[in-house]
Amino acid sequence: MGPTASGKTEAAIRLCMRFPLDVISVDSALVYRGMDIGTAKPDAETLRRVPHRLIDIRDPEQSYSAGEFVRDAFAEMDGIVAAGRIPLLVGGTMMYFRTLTGGIAELPAADPGLRAEIDREAGERGWPALHARLAEVDPVAAARINPNDSQRVQRALEVWLASGKALSAWQQDGAQGSPRYDYLRIGLWPARRRTLHERIEARLNAMLNNGFLEEVRGLREREGLTGRHPSMRAVGYRQLWEHLDGATTLDQARDRALAATRQLAKRQITWLRSEASLTRFDPLEAGTIDAISRTLIEFFDA
Repeated sequence: MGPTASGKTEAAIRLCMRFPLDVISVDSALVYRGMDIGTAKPDAETLRRVPHRLIDIRDPEQSYSAGEFVRDAFAEMDGIVAAGRIPLLVGGTMMYFRTLTGGIAELPAADPGLRAEIDREAGERGWPALHARLAEVDPVAAARINPNDSQRVQRALEVWLASGKALSAWQQDGAQGSPRYDYLRIGLWPARRRTLHERIEARLNAMLNNGFLEEVRGLREREGLTGRHPSMRAVGYRQLWEHLDGATTLDQARDRALAATRQLAKRQITWLRSEASLTRFDPLEAGTIDAISRTLIEFFDA
């Protein structure tokens, strides 16, 4: 696990050279086909050498939930173990990790009518106001959702309106009592926040230089795909879509994408710090892969 731009993919590939590991992606954006540059998806040569499961399994017009990820991840894990190898889960979508290892509630189904009602209210009052409303009915969920995270605010309010029961209560009731597998939790992020911020900025600049805007323009031209689809709410894609809509200049879109990515990294690190039994490593320190390797050997031998 680790925040964006922390070097998770590189570390995973190096570990796969040492151990019989098969990678399963834990990333809510990498599931989408055609979203390659802005997601920092491993290139074709890397995927040839070290295949990643659960990449390119959805079109951007489709949704993909944490529940679907858990189902798909367990299927891949079972197949890897049956082949005598070890699953290596790699990514930064912390909700996916949490639901996989701790269980997921059977939430009420999506209600288009309620979602339209919530969207109308958000259009009039703004998402921070709806987040304040959520804090009144479900303070636990509100405390871990960013006020501007429209998708998660909407879903939490929808669950409460549909059932009269808070999302956090559903999640607590749905937690599984025992894990299906034993997990070794490894967290990767640089010790200095400034270093991570510098890596985030350098990677965003490289994406823009390598055709990120053209990638978003091509996605925007697809029939049926809108800026409201979950795939296009991903960091970077949302800001460039707004630029192509004429709402911002390219420089403004770049600055907003950079700020949003840094905020994402901050939220990811907050999740990681609350993760039980997490062993943290700085991916930029010399000898980190050797240290992780020793930790793996101890875990396998236990």
